[in-house]
Amino acid sequence: MGERTANVQDGDIGRTLTGLAEVIRSRREASPESSYTARLLGGVEDELLKKLAEEASEVIMACKDDDHDHIRYEAADLVYHLMVTLERYGVTVSELAGELDARHR
Repeated sequence: MGERTANVQDGDIGRTLTGLAEVIRSRREASPESSYTARLLGGVEDELLKKLAEEASEVIMACKDDDHDHIRYEAADLVYHLMVTLERYGVTVSELAGELDARHR
């Protein structure tokens, strides 16, 4: 587990996810030696997919511990790795939003 994030304030999830998607997309041009995101986007497919599974497991374990801050921290890691996965496979945040919207109509 990484270090807990201090002084977390509520945010706007739409703005946050859109901004994160833009940063991740911009990392496609970065050097894999200097950018973890670039390594995930251009590296071995299984490494990214294993990382996604690992982060999902860490969320589950944090939930089993019933630790609110740890759940939030691990969920953020999972969302980041999911967003990188979506970028790698060409699924946009708008498409994801459309899929979610279609499910609750």
